[in-house]
Amino acid sequence: MHAPVTRRKTTVAALVRTAALTLLAAFAVAGVCAGPALAEDGNVTWTVRTDSNSYGADRSSFSHAVNPGGLVKDAMVVANRGKAPLKLAVYAADGFTTDTGQLDLVLKDKKSVGIGAWVHADRDSVTIPPGQTVKVPFTVTIPDNATPGDYVGGILTSLTQPSGAESVSVDRRLGIRVKLRVSGELKPILAIEDLHVDYAGSGNPFAKGDATVTYSIHNTGNAILSAQQTVSVSGPFGWLGAEAGKIASPPELLPGESWKVKVPVHGVAPGVRLAATTTLMPLLTDASGSTTSLDPVRATTDAWAVPWTLLLLVVVLIAVIVGAFLLARRRRVRRKLREEARVRDAVEQALRETQAH
Repeated sequence: MHAPVTRRKTTVAALVRTAALTLLAAFAVAGVCAGPALAEDGNVTWTVRTDSNSYGADRSSFSHAVNPGGLVKDAMVVANRGKAPLKLAVYAADGFTTDTGQLDLVLKDKKSVGIGAWVHADRDSVTIPPGQTVKVPFTVTIPDNATPGDYVGGILTSLTQPSGAESVSVDRRLGIRVKLRVSGELKPILAIEDLHVDYAGSGNPFAKGDATVTYSIHNTGNAILSAQQTVSVSGPFGWLGAEAGKIASPPELLPGESWKVKVPVHGVAPGVRLAATTTLMPLLTDASGSTTSLDPVRATTDAWAVPWTLLLLVVVLIAVIVGAFLLARRRRVRRKLREEARVRDAVEQALRETQAH
């Protein structure tokens, strides 16, 4: 079921201000059932589901494999759960991954170049009597020059209602996820970008500290991908290694999308020069829902991890040793000068005594 999310957008003067409440924020890549849309008083007004046809019954989403230039026909069923007739707008939109890792759909006034441009319902709006259901057929038309790979979006029903505030309207949306895989060469590729490691030690030069590894996972291919992640940090020659704990998998990224990751690694010895290594195991899901692990992707970066208190102690120790050496050398010079003076005085004394006789 989709969790409701409200968007409000205001303008000046007496212009009608609009907002959008999107009930699509909880799409999973495998697909989920569309939940009910609620009226402002909390009563359920309508629901949507996939049509039972040759593609299957009780589908949680629409998923089709198509060829460039191909055409697919399917349908969505809309049910009015309220007590009054209900008129809904119908349209399709492209999908994107939000900062929270959920799949959302672009607003109607935003340009779509994939699902939103290729999926067309047989009507722009539908009116449903209370307690009734209406089937809304739609057609998927793939351009001849469509790039192979995965595309995700949704087909939506929308109701615009005035809210309690003056000159404000609320757009309530409810829809079903649409995934298309356009045939051709599939290139599932993940890249590790902007890899950095920072080290934070303690006042104790011999105590272990914490490292923080940050990077971005970039889907540079044309397939939807997730990944399993591991991060490790080690000193010179691979010594004094430490590994991060279990890292949550990123959301399934659409082609072209990036996901920022920040991983703490505890118990890292201050090995002067640290090497941080990130390993991704890309995961590809096929049309049947089966997941395949691809070849791992690795990246490594270096950073200084100098135990400054120990370095200070070393500097002080060197200064003490150098000072002691210089002092000892000065004392030896003074002793030598005193001995030479003593010998010179003795020689002069002996010469004076010889001349006196």
